[in-house]
Amino acid sequence: MDVMNLITRDRRVSWHPFTQEAQAPPPVPIVAGRGAWLIGADGREYLDLISSWWVTLHGHAHPEIARAIAKQAETLEQVIFAGFTHEPAVRLAEELLARLPGLSRVFYADDGSTAVEAALKMACQFHLNRGHRRHRFAAFEGGYHGDTAGAMSAGRSTGFFDAFESMLFQVDRLPYPATWEGDDEVEGRDSACLQALDDYLAEHGADCAALLAEPLVQGASGMRMSRPVFLRRVMERCRRAGVLFIADEVMTGFGRTGTLFACEQAGLTPDLICLSKGLTGGFLPLSAVVAREEIYQAFLGDSFHTAFAHGHSFTANPLGCAAALASLELLRQNDSLRRVGEIEALHRRWLAELAGFPGVLRPRVRGAIAAFDLRDPNPGYHAAVGPKLRAFFLERGLVVRPLGETVYLSPPFCITDADLHRAWEAMAEAAQRFGG
Repeated sequence: MDVMNLITRDRRVSWHPFTQEAQAPPPVPIVAGRGAWLIGADGREYLDLISSWWVTLHGHAHPEIARAIAKQAETLEQVIFAGFTHEPAVRLAEELLARLPGLSRVFYADDGSTAVEAALKMACQFHLNRGHRRHRFAAFEGGYHGDTAGAMSAGRSTGFFDAFESMLFQVDRLPYPATWEGDDEVEGRDSACLQALDDYLAEHGADCAALLAEPLVQGASGMRMSRPVFLRRVMERCRRAGVLFIADEVMTGFGRTGTLFACEQAGLTPDLICLSKGLTGGFLPLSAVVAREEIYQAFLGDSFHTAFAHGHSFTANPLGCAAALASLELLRQNDSLRRVGEIEALHRRWLAELAGFPGVLRPRVRGAIAAFDLRDPNPGYHAAVGPKLRAFFLERGLVVRPLGETVYLSPPFCITDADLHRAWEAMAEAAQRFGG
């Protein structure tokens, strides 16, 4: 393959996401993937330490998922899901509900953003169908929920969406108690944030349809982590106030945080949970909103006016459902949660070492996700150190995409200990070089 020709052609026709095209270095052409590795067009190999934007669970081009998709494609590739059904969609819903006790209905969408959009609309119409017009939504500062209009509205505090301010509706922001290893002030921060929530619910609870949150880990704003006990107390307060709790588990679902779903660690069931990314093992776009029966029942009636008038062309696509079923089976066969525990233990050993570096701040870990911040005079997503770090890692054959001054790892569960140690050695080198 003519690598330079491919890059030139790409530059002529492509528009890449989250990229300043006028300044970005040439994209890296990838032709194949195996396990935790990506293979470049020039034969160079890259260790994928971010699961290709947090989607890949079992490794690239996993043969079991590939076979499941190919087999399904030979019989049924797509059918409208309004008025029709098919075995892969029903069986996937059954499998998801078996893993989500307390929830009973699965609504399929396309990706994380569209799952969030559907959940917000469900929450709004749920109250309306029951005779209550609740016009407010709440979300935590720093939460990121996707790039469609409703999802952007909930995530406006991240700063990603300033250009679209006129398109967004009001979502009330609540303080978030980000914490890390060795944080001696977390109790006070939790208490202050819970008091802010209490004050908000006392004033606006009767008008609030739902609170939307990324449980335990806020991804795009810098892998900001909170404690399970905080999540539990938030969910309890929402339940008492009649405010639906929407768990955005698009990133945290399917083992990333050490349990199959992050909400499990709070010991409570959300009203609605949004799933995507790892749902298909990283093979195909598919998402789902899983709901409590009470919510579903509120949409039943004698008129279409109470129905949920929402859908997508590829809702419950059979190929995506087949991939998801194969991925769930691999999670079981591979004892993936045990492997995530091993990855977490290795993360903790290295983070304990890096915590002694003068430029390393706020080391944190939750399941397969590990992160730390580098001291930077201008912190934030646009921190100047971010592109330097990305280039540093790429030179070493490592796919790491820092979030500003935040360096994080969230590898596929199939990564070997040897490869993970290699990655952490590079993390340590970067911390020494760029930590100020």
